[in-house]
Amino acid sequence: MSILTTDNISKQYPGTQALDSVSVSFASGKVNALLGKNGSGKSTLSKIISGAERASSGTFSLDGEVMSFTSPAEAAERGIAMVYQEMSLVAGLTVAENIFLGRLPLKRKLVDWKELWSHAKAVIDRMGVSIDPRTPVYRLAMWQQQVVEICKALSFNPKVLILDEPTSALAQNEVQRLFEAVRLLKEQDIIIIYITHKLQELPQIADNVTVLRDGMLSGTADMDSIDRRGIINLMFGEVEIKDRPSDLEASDEVVLEVRGLSRKGWYDDVNFSLKKGEVLGIAGMLGSGRTELLRGIFGADPVDGGTVIVEGKEYQSRDPSKMNRAGVGLTPEDRRREGLIMKHSVMDNLCYASMDKTRNGWLEDKPKRRLFARHQVDALDIKVPGINTLSSTLSGGNQQKVVVGNWLNNTPRIILYDEPSRGIDVNAKQQIFEIMWEQAREGIATVFVSTELEELLEVCHRILIMRHGKIEDEITDPASTSIEELYTICMGGQSDD
Repeated sequence: MSILTTDNISKQYPGTQALDSVSVSFASGKVNALLGKNGSGKSTLSKIISGAERASSGTFSLDGEVMSFTSPAEAAERGIAMVYQEMSLVAGLTVAENIFLGRLPLKRKLVDWKELWSHAKAVIDRMGVSIDPRTPVYRLAMWQQQVVEICKALSFNPKVLILDEPTSALAQNEVQRLFEAVRLLKEQDIIIIYITHKLQELPQIADNVTVLRDGMLSGTADMDSIDRRGIINLMFGEVEIKDRPSDLEASDEVVLEVRGLSRKGWYDDVNFSLKKGEVLGIAGMLGSGRTELLRGIFGADPVDGGTVIVEGKEYQSRDPSKMNRAGVGLTPEDRRREGLIMKHSVMDNLCYASMDKTRNGWLEDKPKRRLFARHQVDALDIKVPGINTLSSTLSGGNQQKVVVGNWLNNTPRIILYDEPSRGIDVNAKQQIFEIMWEQAREGIATVFVSTELEELLEVCHRILIMRHGKIEDEITDPASTSIEELYTICMGGQSDD
C-alpha cells in the first residue's frame, strides 16, 4: 500500500491564506474524495501536490520520501499526475496520439505507429474499457474522452492520480461507465484523489472523504460513517437545503410556445408550452438534444423547421439579438466560453445584454452601467471586491451569478438555463435555485436543463423528458417522483420498471 501525506502545508497569496497548516493522508486501494466549497483550498492543495504550485510552508511525502516539484512535468516524472476538469484533447488526432502527445515513439526519425498503437492499447486496457487507439477523438462519447484524459496521465505510470471533477460534463449513464474504470484503477495500487462537487456521487465511488473549509482541514471520514448532511456540515457549517416553495405557483398564462421545432440530427418536431412564473425542467441523457433545443429556441443555432411564439408573437426566424429584444435570455452550458468574456470586468459582463439601456447613442452611459452592475451585485449577492474586478478571478458560483445578472439587467420575461449548476458547490447551487424561485415569484418563466436529475426534482414545477431529440414523456408532479423513477424514464423505461 502506498501513502501520500501532507505535513502542515500552507499557501499564502497576497492578501489571501489559501491553505493553513493542512495535514492529511491519502492511501492507495481507495478512492479518496477531496471536497470543499469554491475557495476552500482543495484546488490549491492539489496543485501543490501535482507541481503546479509550491507551498509557502510545510511538506508532503510519498511513501516516506519528501517531495518538492518546480513543474507538473517534474511531478509526473516522479509519479504524480493530475487530470484537470477542462479536457485538453486534440479532437482531430487519434486516441493514441493524444495519450502520447509530445512523446510519440520514433523509428528512424519517423513515428513508429505499430509501437504507438501497442503502447496506447496497453494503457487503455488498464482502464478496462474497449476503445480503439486509432479512433479520432471527435468520434468518442464524452465519457470515453474523459477516459482518454485519464489514460494520458496513466501513460506516466503514476503512483498518485488526481481527478478534478471528472464527471462534470457527463450524463448519468456515462458516469457509471467512468466509475467502473476508476474502480479498476484503485485495485492497481494507485493513490486516487477524487475532487467533486457532486455529493450524490460519493456513496457510489468514494471510500472516504477529506473536507477542506476556508483553507483548513475541516474533517475526514469513511463513507460508511457519514451521510450527505454530515458532509455538507463539514463543508459549510449549517446549510439549509431547500425544496421548491409550496406556495410557488405558475399562472395559467402561456408566455412561450414551441411548435414543431426541428434540426436534423439533433431534435425533431418538438412541441411544448411554458407558463408565466413556471420553472420547467428538461431531463435527458447526454446527446438527447436538450442543449441544442435551447440554442434553437434562442436563435443561437439554425433550425430546419418550426416556430417559437413569445407572448403571442410568432418568431419563425430568430437570432440572439431578436430574442433578447423579445425578452428571452439564455445562460449557456459553458459559462466561461459562451456566457462571459473572462478578461472583461464584472461590470462589463453584467451589462452586455442591456447595452441598449446603458448607452447614449453610440456612447456608453458609464454612470448607468455602474448603477446596473451594482444593482445585480447586491440583488444576487455576488461576492466580488468591486465591479471592475476581472470576471476570470471569481469562483464558479459567482461567475454563474454574473451570467444570470447580465440577463436580469434586461428585464426578461423568459430565461433558458443550460446546466447552471455545473462545477459549482452546494451552497452556490442553492443560491442559484433561490434566484430562479424569486424570479418565478416576479412572473419570470424558466426552462431549466440539468444532467443532475435530483436538481430537477427539487426545483421544477414540471419536467419534460427528451430522448433521441424528441419530447417523449412528462413528469407533472416532481415532488412525488423518485430519482430512480426519473432516471428510468430518461433511459427509456417505465417508471414502475
